[in-house]
Amino acid sequence: MKNSVSEQSFYIESDEDDEEKELNREEEEDGTGSDLDDSSNDNRQQNKTGSYTTSWPQSYRQSIDLYSSVPSPSINFLGTPSLSRLGSSFLSSSLTRRYTPEVLPSIDKPLLYKVEDEQLPHQRRSSHSLLPPIPSRRSSIRKDEKPSMVSHELPISRESSFKQAVLNGMNVLCGVGILSTPYAVKEGGWLGLLILLLFGVLSFYTGMLLRYCLDSEPGLETYPDIGQAAFGTAGRIVISIILYVELYACCVEYIILESDNLSSLFPNAHVNIGGLELDSHRLFALLITVAVIPTVWLRDLSVLSYISAGGVIATLVVVLCLFWVGLVDHVGIHSKGTLINLGTLPVAIGLYGYCYSGHAVFPNIYTSMVQPNKFPAVLFTCFSICTLMYAGVAFMGYSMFGESTESQYTLNLPQNLVASKIAVWMTIISPFTKYAITISPVAMSLEELLPSNHMKSHIYAMCIRTVLVISSLLVGLAVPFFGLVLSLIGSLLTMLVTLILPCACFLSILRDKVSRIQVTFCIVIITVGLVSSGFGTYSALSKIVKKLSD
Repeated sequence: MKNSVSEQSFYIESDEDDEEKELNREEEEDGTGSDLDDSSNDNRQQNKTGSYTTSWPQSYRQSIDLYSSVPSPSINFLGTPSLSRLGSSFLSSSLTRRYTPEVLPSIDKPLLYKVEDEQLPHQRRSSHSLLPPIPSRRSSIRKDEKPSMVSHELPISRESSFKQAVLNGMNVLCGVGILSTPYAVKEGGWLGLLILLLFGVLSFYTGMLLRYCLDSEPGLETYPDIGQAAFGTAGRIVISIILYVELYACCVEYIILESDNLSSLFPNAHVNIGGLELDSHRLFALLITVAVIPTVWLRDLSVLSYISAGGVIATLVVVLCLFWVGLVDHVGIHSKGTLINLGTLPVAIGLYGYCYSGHAVFPNIYTSMVQPNKFPAVLFTCFSICTLMYAGVAFMGYSMFGESTESQYTLNLPQNLVASKIAVWMTIISPFTKYAITISPVAMSLEELLPSNHMKSHIYAMCIRTVLVISSLLVGLAVPFFGLVLSLIGSLLTMLVTLILPCACFLSILRDKVSRIQVTFCIVIITVGLVSSGFGTYSALSKIVKKLSD
């Protein structure tokens, strides 16, 4: 952490102030009062730091670290403290036993808690938190002794090297959006690729703005922290909700993606249950949901986070399969395509925007780096490689399939080819490993709102996660249009997270320190974001409504 843990992090209820006063009186009698006077400025600064972690959601840093703290495959991930702490938080142990200092084993844990795990001594709790009562400060903080760290205010572990940061950044950026870039060219035309390049440049710049916001004052570690520093508690809550809705929408896309690709492999699969006919799309969506539910119940997500870090490799394999089919298996380039399609260009704008939806994780990557000064190089490397992949896939895919290009190019690949089958199965496996990690931040934020009855919290938390999964299935079945839903997410949510909010927070936090050129550039980016969001959202929604009515 950029600075020491705040004294505020050890207090939830107001009657703890009496203990502080009593402790101060004792220290004055021991001749230590002068030390407190000398360090009053430091304490005020620490309190300011802690103020960013006492508001909802307190679990944001921990849950998003699943994305940004995964070591490279050459590292012994089972011993990584951050993942072990995350692994110890089934639904979430860190939320219900916040002051447990030990790092529990990350692999040898049962799926569910044992009965004795719930038989804890009855203790007074805050009326608004899942957190346990505060231990006596007298026993937890001594002179010349560092305070115990709490789970939501863990010291930032600067253990991520440059290569690991690049891997984590690419794992965030190289998502399912790459499958739709050929479809985006079909919708927007060849000149639409200039929009992809423009969004790449603007997103890189706004990623740097987030870094400047983090460095502006101590205690800022996450995107919600930045929102709170810029616009108060309301800003923190609004930004958090936007980020969580985006994650939830990604889970809906995973269900649609799995259903589309599995039904392409087994188009004749269907089942009739009590007169209810389930075609291949609905059947596989239901089966995937049943398979996913146990993964969201896991106490230890470190294994899944490690596997999902291989998403970069999976993406590379799927990209290579496309080029292999086109160049080696001689499917060839058959279509020249159109230069620009103004009527459907807004849909392409949303698809291109979704490709750069990684800003929610960038602050975590930055604060976890051993050498934070290399963060610009990390961002530049990630954006350069990903933009080249997006553009390459867009060019090859649309050149091969032309106006018949599907919302996912894997659906266009000839199914009799080995490379096609590899691409489809890699597309199926990758989202399956990412689903639990993607929905976990949303679930943990809702678990924070539960009543403080520890005995019931495990059951309630399991119900929350199950309901989230089932609801994503229902939304996916109601709106089974992968490309249009992706465009809607990119237009409505990603534009906010990636372009608009970073500039607004930067201008609000740094204010007098911002030059006129920076102000002008930020206003231009906000304008681009608002215009793109407006046109893209309207176009995607209108097409979804039209398809539903048809």
